[in-house]
Amino acid sequence: MNKCMVKQRTIGKEISLTGVGLHTGKEVTITFKPAPENYGYAFVRVDLEGHPVIEADANYVVNTQRGTNLEKLGVKIQTSEHVLAALVGMEVDNCMIELNASEPPIMDGSSKFFVEAIEKAGIVEQEAPREEYIIKEVISYTDEESGSEITIIPSDEYQVTTMVDFGTKVLGTQNASLKRLSDFKDEISDARTFSFLHEIEMLLEHGLIKGGDLNNAIVYVDKELSPSTMEKLREAFKKDKISVKPNGILDNLTLHYPNEAARHKLLDVVGDLALIGTRVRGKVIANKPGHYINTQFAKKLSKMIKLENRNKVPQFDVNQPPVKDVNQIMDMLPHRPPFLLVDKILELSDSHVVGLKNVTMNEPFFVGHFPGAPVMPGVLIVEAMAQTGGILALSTVPDPENYLTYFMKINNVKFKQQVNPGDTLFFDLKLISPIRRGIVHMNGKAYANNKLVTEAELMAQIVKTKNI
Repeated sequence: MNKCMVKQRTIGKEISLTGVGLHTGKEVTITFKPAPENYGYAFVRVDLEGHPVIEADANYVVNTQRGTNLEKLGVKIQTSEHVLAALVGMEVDNCMIELNASEPPIMDGSSKFFVEAIEKAGIVEQEAPREEYIIKEVISYTDEESGSEITIIPSDEYQVTTMVDFGTKVLGTQNASLKRLSDFKDEISDARTFSFLHEIEMLLEHGLIKGGDLNNAIVYVDKELSPSTMEKLREAFKKDKISVKPNGILDNLTLHYPNEAARHKLLDVVGDLALIGTRVRGKVIANKPGHYINTQFAKKLSKMIKLENRNKVPQFDVNQPPVKDVNQIMDMLPHRPPFLLVDKILELSDSHVVGLKNVTMNEPFFVGHFPGAPVMPGVLIVEAMAQTGGILALSTVPDPENYLTYFMKINNVKFKQQVNPGDTLFFDLKLISPIRRGIVHMNGKAYANNKLVTEAELMAQIVKTKNI
């Protein structure tokens, strides 16, 4: 994960829109609200008790029929993609999206009205740098059943190309491309959703497009329009009469672009890939995309990014003068050689500490711990981590020499790699929560040879003592 020079952005003020949900037919209000740094996107159901929050996360995708539907702890959000596409397209990083129903308003079937609302609310820069995952190799996902495929390749910026082929006379092969996000508003945001006549007939039969008056969907007529179907459509869409244009679409609206279908599929890709949860720098090539493959690809990338972040080794500068040398460490900690297991403190703040230990063949524990194949005992790595954490804990009191830290609990310890003579160990500890009543709760990681070797959660108590 790279931190770019570009700062994160949110909206300047809250703004609301009201319309109907495509599938529910109910009036719904959506409100975009400013959100703090590193918040990302999250939906809030203000119509439900406790105002439950559903983060825009690929792992919450439960259904991709007629839209990308999310669910968390039984709370649902339907057809999230057009709203998310607008936020990504306007380069907003953090936004709270309040809804008083399960589904955002369909508006005209595009992202246009959401983009206009975001623009009206204004976009403000925040302090934190934007994080971006840079694609360094080709990553692909194929759905054998549909023949759909999404690939992402290295590129200097986020780009998307979609290729659609519905194999019908009325809508054959189309392509659309987004070279840069700044073009989203003018070239993609007003591309409307579309359906084929046979799908509309089925949805009408099952009462599934209650909010779908014909102003928010392009309908491609891929079969003979019988008088009874014509009558059903006329009633459902409250029109005096309905006919088919020469280009094979119903006469409810005029295409914005000859390739509007491919542009709308591109809009859907942008919205669905927002569920990765991280900005991506790479070129997406989507062949026959759909919500299922888009969200499966988002899940795959999200998992890869999380795994890479978990195993990513921070870089520490050992050539800088230490914040505390071994003598200053001994002024604070009661431990002494051979049980003092920290040589230097490289970084120290109110919420984190980085310590270092050079592991040599002269360590007394190597005498008895596998003398033929010396390995540093895992419990001593945890102890060294705890001693480093002790420096963080004691740095919060004015007279550390009059205090001790006693460890109360150690959880989720994992030993991932051996530590051998000649290794340099780095201990990186961060507070999980602020120190209260002398209780210190930390997450600790130990690194050697550019690998994570040990991790643990540590809890300690700072205790005032008499002369030791």
